[in-house]
Amino acid sequence: AVEAFGGIDILINNAGGADAGPFLEQTDERIARDLDLKLFAAIRFTRLVVPQMIQRGGGRIVNVTAIAGKNPGAKSMPSSLSRAAGIALTKALSKELAPYNILVNAVCIGKVKSAQQDRRWQATHPELSRDEYYRRLAQDIPLGRVGEPEEAARVIVFLVSELASYVTGCAINVDGGLSP
Repeated sequence: AVEAFGGIDILINNAGGADAGPFLEQTDERIARDLDLKLFAAIRFTRLVVPQMIQRGGGRIVNVTAIAGKNPGAKSMPSSLSRAAGIALTKALSKELAPYNILVNAVCIGKVKSAQQDRRWQATHPELSRDEYYRRLAQDIPLGRVGEPEEAARVIVFLVSELASYVTGCAINVDGGLSP
């Protein structure tokens, strides 16, 4: 990116799935694998780009996580654990990197149409149409529907734009009002 574009201004850390199950079924290896994918990958990429951003006079980092990081449910480990750690990383880095004009925020995704959700549909309810699966998934969402990927993308675009020049350390829910 530095060679092709002359520097790095934006980093979006987005990785993972929703590996989850009962706490007593979690092994150290399974938890470590999830933390490596969702937390340590973000740490490694951030460590790589921050010197470039400092040299350029600033930048934007967005950590894409999930609402389970703020409001974990039963049987949500290890995913909710790594998501909460991503939110904590966001807040700590926002304070540390602010003097360099590097703004760090998180986007906490709720129920949004995605390949991951489509795989879950096929694994759990293949007898339903995709539309019916998403209608049922939306039953507890105040807006009454599952989000579109573009709706999450718009929040990220806002956070990396100059319109968000005074926004740092936030973990913004994109969940149709689902989380408390």
